Amino acid sequence: MSNDTKVRVRFAPSPTGALHIGGVRTALFNYLFAKKHGGEFIIRVEDTDQTRFVEGAEEYILEALEWIGIVPTESPKHGGQYAPYRQSERKDMYKDYAMQLIENGHAYYAFDTSEDLEAMKERLKNAGVASPQYNSITRTQMRNSLTLPEDETKRLLESGEKYVVRLKVPRKEEVRLNDMIRNWVVVHSSAIDDKVLLKSDGMPTYHLANVVDDHLMKITHVIRGEEWLPSAPLHVLLYRYLGWEDTMPKFAHLPLILKPDGNGKLSKRDGAKFNMPVFPLEWNGKGAEDEKFQGFREWGFEPAAVVNFLALLGWNPGNNEEIFSMKELIESFDISRVNKAGARFDFDKAKWFNQQYLRNKPNNEIADYLASKMVSNSLADTSYLEKLAEILKERAVFMSDFWEGSKVFLQAPSEYDEKLVAKKWNADAVKGLNSLVELLKNTESLTDEAQTKQLVYDAATSAGVKMGVVMLPLRLSLTGAGSGPDLMEVATLLGKEEVIARIEKAIDELEVKA
Repeated sequence: MSNDTKVRVRFAPSPTGALHIGGVRTALFNYLFAKKHGGEFIIRVEDTDQTRFVEGAEEYILEALEWIGIVPTESPKHGGQYAPYRQSERKDMYKDYAMQLIENGHAYYAFDTSEDLEAMKERLKNAGVASPQYNSITRTQMRNSLTLPEDETKRLLESGEKYVVRLKVPRKEEVRLNDMIRNWVVVHSSAIDDKVLLKSDGMPTYHLANVVDDHLMKITHVIRGEEWLPSAPLHVLLYRYLGWEDTMPKFAHLPLILKPDGNGKLSKRDGAKFNMPVFPLEWNGKGAEDEKFQGFREWGFEPAAVVNFLALLGWNPGNNEEIFSMKELIESFDISRVNKAGARFDFDKAKWFNQQYLRNKPNNEIADYLASKMVSNSLADTSYLEKLAEILKERAVFMSDFWEGSKVFLQAPSEYDEKLVAKKWNADAVKGLNSLVELLKNTESLTDEAQTKQLVYDAATSAGVKMGVVMLPLRLSLTGAGSGPDLMEVATLLGKEEVIARIEKAIDELEVKA
């Protein structure tokens, strides 16, 4: 491949259900690599297995990627000069390449029935073979164009006998692959079986279709999950046998994403097990299993936070930086810094990223969100909601936390933490609170936290009690709880009249312990 060849990468999902978060990371790494090198990012839908096709899955995949900011240069939705971008719509072209392989002695017709294949597996198992394969040894005993007379093969084809086309893998040969992440990968051909390239229904398998399409679409780099590494030598053989080895794309196989405890690959079942999303968007049970899965979006994650989190699953920038915008990721991304080892899916870290992004979100955006949740917008003006957003940022992990945290500012508490009331609500506390009410009545307004704190101190001193005796009861009066945002910020934002009203309400409703 020449140095001036334009970088073209593809993400090629199958529309068999929701897009797992591991697939999103694969798409992201492809996208970052393409943008870093001024190249193009393509989405190609690999729907050759029509038995597993799920309605709505393709739309879900495209929506999920757009949600996190990945928009392809070419796709089924966006079109492009190499259309169509669904393999089912390219069906007619694959057979020609399968026939080319047969003509050149690199593939063959196999007429074996399912019973034949089952009998072969049983025979090999009885002979002590742990993993029976249709390969360079077993094919000599099967019903295919390599073992049948030429005229018999011709007769079967003309009579419409069902067949598949299999790759003729050499018996004794080392297949070498220079992976961009793993360096040289060497596999002996005896470990590669004669994969089916063309199925009996005329549809290609993944192996043939993806190699043909990558070649025709001028894909320069194939960046995909580690699970495809065992198939890579087979694909190298296909490139060689089709005469495309000189323009074969470079390969990079990304590390697995591991469960939160590090034990095994992250699966769709782990969402429920660990109470976390493992899909970008909610998936509402389309398909044979009628399953429902939670999504990062519905949990309240910021798309940019998800991108940041995923980028650091298996890749590191070479320094201690953690917060990256998409633009910064593109500038920093270097595929040589992708790790070989699996990356543990740390959901607490994902939440931490979201927290950082919410802290940087403009207060007016959060104010708009709060206003949209309120039954009546007359409860608070925009300025009040923006101040409220700033106070709540310190503790918010998700957008929903702003709404939950705002409720106490928008409405006086209707109940109070019983354990704290029993422990801290006493005559001295009430004495200090009554003193504070008197001071507030003689104060024009609460202007800032320092002034509010001084008032509380003066009230405690005037009542002859320590400030600590007043603080928690004051928080209980204002919020009903024993913890939350900075108390002086809360009181200042509520304002003089509301603070007085809430203190008097608490004193009126709570029994003073002797």
